[in-house]
Amino acid sequence: MTTEGSSYIHGTEASEQARLAALNRMTNGAFLDFLGLAPTDEVLEVGSGLGLLAAEAAGRVVRGRVTGVEYSPAQIAAAAAPPANARFVQGDAHALPFAADSFDVVYCRYVLEHVADPARVLGEMRRVVKPGGRVLVQENNIEINRFDPPCPAFDRVWGRFAELQAMLGGDALIGLRLYRLFKGAGLRQVELSVQPEVHWSTSPGFVPWVTNLIGNVRSGEKALVERGLASSADIRAAIAELQGLMTREDASAIFYWNRARGVK
Repeated sequence: MTTEGSSYIHGTEASEQARLAALNRMTNGAFLDFLGLAPTDEVLEVGSGLGLLAAEAAGRVVRGRVTGVEYSPAQIAAAAAPPANARFVQGDAHALPFAADSFDVVYCRYVLEHVADPARVLGEMRRVVKPGGRVLVQENNIEINRFDPPCPAFDRVWGRFAELQAMLGGDALIGLRLYRLFKGAGLRQVELSVQPEVHWSTSPGFVPWVTNLIGNVRSGEKALVERGLASSADIRAAIAELQGLMTREDASAIFYWNRARGVK
């Protein structure tokens, strides 16, 4: 996902795309349940990236259609061929290329933390959804991430990610602000919820979740070092700590994504 004025910090290298694909596999099912799509819905996904989530959403609107809008032509070109009832359109989330009142459901995920003006993006999402239609969002608050046994070397580097994103104009803690942003956009019946990531050493999600976080650290290493927020030694120590965590029989991890839904 990239947009004009984006603070996207993770890069688009093959390794990063593979990490994001794995994260999609871990999180898509629960998020699609949260969307509550009807078979006939006209759906807009804002920030569609490689289209993995949009393709799965299309499977739930068998008599409707999913449109994914993505700023990066390279991302659209790299996306797999979409299902017959899905399409991808190049455009900026700050000025969506659609008429008002066009969609039954408009959603984005892991997007508002990166855009230059999240309030404007939400305003655009409200504009293009039909009266009575729903706007749904899932976002980050990276401070929530916790391990047992504790991982202080990782925690130090992880905290620097929030500083880096703020330097780039984004907000890695934006999940805390979703209610206020939705109310400011004029949405009604606003509700908050969370999508948990609770994993322990013998659960199937534990190694994939920790592996995702290692990839996250690696994706931001260059920018963190260049801006003096962390050293290469700090990064190595954080990664080694997480790798060690995955070998323990008594380890666990807790995180949750912040979600909001509202009605036009």
